[in-house]
Amino acid sequence: MVKHVLLTRLIEYLKRKDKPFRVFDTHAGRGLYDLAAPEAQRTGEYRDGIERVVADAPELSADPLFSAYFAAIEPDIAAHRYPGSPLIARRLLRHQDRLSAYELHPADAAALRALFAGDVQVKAIELDAWLALGSHLPPKEKRGLVLIDPPFEKTSEIDDIAAGLARAYRRWPGGTYAVWYPLKRPAAVAALHRALAGLGADEVVVAEFLREAYGPDERFVGTGLAVVNPPFVFAEEAKAVLKRLVPLLGHGSTATARVFAPTADTP
Repeated sequence: MVKHVLLTRLIEYLKRKDKPFRVFDTHAGRGLYDLAAPEAQRTGEYRDGIERVVADAPELSADPLFSAYFAAIEPDIAAHRYPGSPLIARRLLRHQDRLSAYELHPADAAALRALFAGDVQVKAIELDAWLALGSHLPPKEKRGLVLIDPPFEKTSEIDDIAAGLARAYRRWPGGTYAVWYPLKRPAAVAALHRALAGLGADEVVVAEFLREAYGPDERFVGTGLAVVNPPFVFAEEAKAVLKRLVPLLGHGSTATARVFAPTADTP
């Protein structure tokens, strides 16, 4: 949920200008998820996320920082479904904006194409994310956002992100890039911070939410979103969003959040 709320803030900022923009979702997945499906029931992540917020803080839907997010998920929540990032992004686009959504897994790519079938504003493509960014940047719109949200199933994921992001940034230094990552292993997070600091961008802002402290078992304890070339309002908006979510989503007194500019020495 944290990632998606922050994603909506980035898209809403792009909409402040009339000129069109494009959103690239590099690891788009299926686009829509059944919360009653066995996988969702097994992980139960939604119970610690959107289900808890809807039950405990329904007033958030009227908060200006959260209203676009709740508007994007509203068509599905009542039916016990949850939209992924490409569908959330699509629901925020204006008529002049476009979405390019990439997914390499054949079954998920087929589901993604079916979800957006007939939608002239969306390209749903079965393609490796890094190949896509190498050939499809910069967009003809010259404005936009690249969401990089890999599954973190490979030991090389941090290196892949660092190399792929560096290549994409060289092709399109004026774009905004948002990189999602899990908070599990502090050493891996620090390595990503170093890569972001060494990118050469004028500004990088990182927003991290830990629902509990890191543990020796290296289980998932939180989420991070690093934004390259962020809107000037993003850091303050991210702080306000996380301040609201920490008491709702945190597991006790060890829940924390921070928004900062990464350096080579950032832990």
